[in-house]
Amino acid sequence: MMNQDPRALPSQLGVRPVAQLSAGFLSQAFVWMFAGLLLTAVVAWLVQSSPRVVETAAGLFLPLVIGQFILVIVISAAIGRLSALVALLLFFVYSATMGVTLSFIFIAYEFGSIATAFLSASAMFGGAALYGAVTKRSLAGMGGLLMMGLFGIIGASLLNVLVFKSSTFDLGISIVGVLVFTGLTAWNVQKISRGDYAAMTGSMEKGAVIAALNLYLDFINLFLFLLRIFGNRR
Repeated sequence: MMNQDPRALPSQLGVRPVAQLSAGFLSQAFVWMFAGLLLTAVVAWLVQSSPRVVETAAGLFLPLVIGQFILVIVISAAIGRLSALVALLLFFVYSATMGVTLSFIFIAYEFGSIATAFLSASAMFGGAALYGAVTKRSLAGMGGLLMMGLFGIIGASLLNVLVFKSSTFDLGISIVGVLVFTGLTAWNVQKISRGDYAAMTGSMEKGAVIAALNLYLDFINLFLFLLRIFGNRR
């Protein structure tokens, strides 16, 4: 009889937590995710309502983006060593800075386009999340393909910005992005419900924070790609 890998996650072992525990994992992760989105929306609204703050934020745009990238890496890589409170505070710092950078969305796009993209993203995110929570089919196998797709999107986006500068290519990237982040939503929700994030971090509280960060990123990227496809600029 083969020994089980002690590092294997519950979903890899075919282990499922009881329904009450699974619901607890999901509810805690979604509470922090929605709190992060609300903070982002409030900060974005406040920034775009002040021309002086917008001017200052524009000058700090690149450092903010770099800082956000570093924050995601720190939270993801150091979650095992951070306390749940520190990890949560870093997540809220990230959410607030995202509000600053996303404030330019309110300036660049018509409000109707933003509302439509938000509602569409909410519907797609909700459907994917529901599927990931209730399906009995393991989605672990598609996780690697989705991550490859994510890196492909990043590489293609950089090529388009630096070389091709094609609106048609950008549209193709956006369509693929919607598909990838819809799939990542279902995959992440299943990982949460099966206790993978709690097992990875050794704590339900820290697992909820890193899960919330991943769900937050799935929703934000889904929203941005839909806005790029259907949005009308001012």
